[in-house]
Amino acid sequence: MSDQNDTIGIDDLPIREELKGQSPYGAPQLDVPVQLNTNENPYPLPEPLVARIAERVAEAARGLNRYPDRDAVELRTELARYLTRTGGHPVGVANVWAANGSNEVLQQLLQTFGGPGRTAIGFEPSYSMHALIARGTGTGWISGPRNEDFTIDVAAAEAAIAAHRPDVVFVTSPNNPTGTAVEADVVERLYTAAQAAKPSLVVVDEAYVEFSHRDSLLPLLEGRPHLVVSRTMSKAFGAAGLRLGYLAAHPAVVDAVQLVRLPYHLSAVTQATALAALEHTDTLLGYVEQLKAERDRLVAELRAIGYEVTESDANFVQFGRFDGAEGSHAAWRRILDRGVLVRDNGVPGWLRVTAGTPEENDAFLDAVRELKKEQNA
Repeated sequence: MSDQNDTIGIDDLPIREELKGQSPYGAPQLDVPVQLNTNENPYPLPEPLVARIAERVAEAARGLNRYPDRDAVELRTELARYLTRTGGHPVGVANVWAANGSNEVLQQLLQTFGGPGRTAIGFEPSYSMHALIARGTGTGWISGPRNEDFTIDVAAAEAAIAAHRPDVVFVTSPNNPTGTAVEADVVERLYTAAQAAKPSLVVVDEAYVEFSHRDSLLPLLEGRPHLVVSRTMSKAFGAAGLRLGYLAAHPAVVDAVQLVRLPYHLSAVTQATALAALEHTDTLLGYVEQLKAERDRLVAELRAIGYEVTESDANFVQFGRFDGAEGSHAAWRRILDRGVLVRDNGVPGWLRVTAGTPEENDAFLDAVRELKKEQNA
């Protein structure tokens, strides 16, 4: 290719205006001894589950010459059973939809209910993919307010919804990157405000709910046809590599997202693997209890060392405060120098650490103790 072609960059291409100057989502993937930056479950899948996955995938492989179940009925049935058992609200197969990770679930929702000429609102700092997926679907993005303690400023949020009349409202509980959970009455108020303004779809992103001290917001679906609860198998099920997300909502919402789903979007192998994981729910949720205890230990130890810590209902902890964005990045680097990778999550003055194994958490705590000594010297 010519030298002239070698100078072409992404912004020289005829991409959409709202994508110019943007960066893709991602976290550093560095080869260090302790990696606590991507909110993964640190425990490998148990061997009996690995064996069961192999059995189910072998069964699926015999039919790979055929398309998979387009509607993933068996998988959705088992997901509905899991939600009914653990979510405090009865859910049927007609209420559940599944896709390749919760991000595809959110993308399908925005393709259906957002798009050009429509807007979505989220309360930031929050999961950055909400804004990125909005941008990718041509949906306008509105950044709503939070309080100093990272809880949602409900009155200000209601006012923003009334003023902007968004088509989609995102509520993340527990919130990423802060770890804070949302009370049911907050969602009720935001839902009421959203219906008065448009009406709008309200999406509660519960990616980390299995780690919460509080109950799921799933029961709020009762009597609220424009409410959606989004989940994932990446975190509690320790299956980040599976890429399986799902939602619970009124059957009409499930019907609506199928208008934009790609044909046969969930492979037979994905469905088989997810079904195997659901057979081992009790074992996997046992690991969740271990991680909750480690998360709570991190909160207590970090506070004892002298850091500020945001209340966490997730499998990670936000801690600080450092001297603005430069201070938090410098602290991130000093921790990394000690072989521990945490997340500089873009919230000025704060870092985020995933709850790992006890040994990984000990290494992290040793690193931040040394950091605190340096800061106090």
